[in-house]
Amino acid sequence: MWGGRFSARPADIMQAINVSIGVDRRLWAQDLAGSRAHCRMLAARGIVTQADADAILGGLDAIEAEIRGGTFPFRDQFEDIHMNVEARLAELIGEPSGRLHTARSRNDQVATDFRLWVRGACDAAVEQLQGLQSALLVRAEQHAGDLMPGFTHLQPAQPVTFGHHLMAYVEMFGRDAGRFADARTRMNENPLGAAALAGSPFPIDRHMTAAELGFDRPMGNSLDAVSDRDFALESLAAASICAGHLSRLAEEIVVWMTPQFGFVTLPDDLTTGSSIMPQKRNPDAAELVRAKTGRIMGSLVALSTVMKGLPLAYSKDMQEDKPPVFEAFDALTLALGAMTAMVAALKPDTERMRAAAGSGFSTATDLADWLVRELNLPFRKAHHVTGAAVKRAEALGVDLAQLPLAELQSLEPGVTQAVYKVLTPEASCASRQSFGGTAPEQVRARIAEWKTRLASKEL
Repeated sequence: MWGGRFSARPADIMQAINVSIGVDRRLWAQDLAGSRAHCRMLAARGIVTQADADAILGGLDAIEAEIRGGTFPFRDQFEDIHMNVEARLAELIGEPSGRLHTARSRNDQVATDFRLWVRGACDAAVEQLQGLQSALLVRAEQHAGDLMPGFTHLQPAQPVTFGHHLMAYVEMFGRDAGRFADARTRMNENPLGAAALAGSPFPIDRHMTAAELGFDRPMGNSLDAVSDRDFALESLAAASICAGHLSRLAEEIVVWMTPQFGFVTLPDDLTTGSSIMPQKRNPDAAELVRAKTGRIMGSLVALSTVMKGLPLAYSKDMQEDKPPVFEAFDALTLALGAMTAMVAALKPDTERMRAAAGSGFSTATDLADWLVRELNLPFRKAHHVTGAAVKRAEALGVDLAQLPLAELQSLEPGVTQAVYKVLTPEASCASRQSFGGTAPEQVRARIAEWKTRLASKEL
């Protein structure tokens, strides 16, 4: 490629460190799309003849057929996907192939190809996230009224419904989809035509290539166009937050499947056994989703470190932008698919959950609220009385709902028999009627809203 300036071939070690075709070959579709758009623009502007453009476009079609058919000769000697395509084009059509690179550089070419790939990955992530949300909605609707303990510090706090718990993840994954969509909006500008770094002296039409490639507009500064990788970093940040949410749900599945909890089970085809302990059913899919988070977050750190000290415009360091992005989105795709399958297959033990919902004096707050509402006690005094009631119930080995009225009246004389109506987990959940609360009616209302949003593809 640069034989006119260099008289010696690259040393073996230079070839080894410089070659990237093993990684960036997966950009072939984006590279062909960018080359087609560039070729049509060159012909439309009279920079190349229509005959040469037709030959180039025919050659690119032939290359696509070879790649799809598995016969394309990917060769390390041509370094990357861009030069592999260019070299093969020359073999197929001869001299006209050399005109394709007029008014562009590998710098704007790779920036365009990579941006197109990341844009597609963001679109795919949104689609997968909405599939996961749909699976969660099905489960949440089935269990909108089934009780379970709500936790803080992994200690029983207040009763909630299983549907309400699952809907928390619908909200999280909705924000994740929004982040990918936001990143896509910002990245949807076209670098092509920025050439090496300073633009082109040819009368190119960057708006034409932007429109053909589905970009909203050309990027406004040629230096920025070839050196920007914000789009990759922002997408990795969105992927990292999403992976964190997946990891939280995976952790809950792992905990819920322990015999100590026994809240849910997964079928045989989503669990594994042990090579030595025949009784084991291990939630390996959930554990691996949890582990993928480290790889995804690590990719963000890796690319951030590559980019942090680079002067404008392009440096070869930026060849290292693609491995972390590819790895992160491969891991995210797998994790989203696995989590969707697990959610669809989860079998909750609703009786066990309901029994646990009343444990740990989980209706203590309801007692305090009743004292405020019915006896007009200041909340801090009600909190103190309730704490004493919990201490007394614990000493007697009973729940709050089983604590004798006389015991409660010894702590606060105004307590009446009516207090027992609020001391069951069912009553506690039913009373949480504030917007977004765990009352089954509120849960079902939120499910209905999310169904409408997903049906309309609203983010």
